[in-house]
Amino acid sequence: MTALQTAVERVTEFDDIGVLAFTTRREAGTFGLSGTDPVGEVMGRWTALLADTGARGICVAPQIHGDRVLPHVTAWDGILRTEPADGHATQERGLALAVTVADCAPVFLAHPSGAIAIVHSGWRGTEARIIDQAIRLLGRVGLSPDELRVHIGPAICGRCYEVSADVRSRLTGEPANRPGNVDIRSLIAEQAREAGVTSISMSASCTRCDNDSFYSHRAGDAGRQLAVIVAKQ
Repeated sequence: MTALQTAVERVTEFDDIGVLAFTTRREAGTFGLSGTDPVGEVMGRWTALLADTGARGICVAPQIHGDRVLPHVTAWDGILRTEPADGHATQERGLALAVTVADCAPVFLAHPSGAIAIVHSGWRGTEARIIDQAIRLLGRVGLSPDELRVHIGPAICGRCYEVSADVRSRLTGEPANRPGNVDIRSLIAEQAREAGVTSISMSASCTRCDNDSFYSHRAGDAGRQLAVIVAKQ
């Protein structure tokens, strides 16, 4: 990367297998299309980011806080906005996959072969175990969970994330009669381990604690980070 080099948080755990993965920081600007920035400016950031990654194409979907992960079996040139989903997977090198986030967790999955996936996992996606869907899609092409690497990117931390008693109970599986704090990233990591993944890493950044560096929905920000993964050609 060039211009984005100081405006992203890199996933260095994937460097040795030729996979570029990162989450943009506040100084890169918002990548959400429903914020207050003019659409032309936002799309200009998308175009610049695509050029910086060296990818042929990049895809993103309208996100619906569900568990749908789209498989992509052919590459394209440019920016593709797909049907609604909260994740993407591919074996195509040079194809970048992206999700937008601001407190929800971006989850990156990579295999030494170049197969990759990414999901957007908020509390609903975590309850629905969207990471299992991504692992299952990669499994359909013969990739074992214990061969995958998973990284959970910048998201709201357990100290900052207070949820209702109902949501707390649904996420933890334990009775709750009052609001409380939940660590979404720890739950996702636990789900990955249960699925058979042994290589799991996690960002130390909290979008709420580190609001000067990241957009946070809980802090009232309309902006969105972009989480991106691409296997280099």
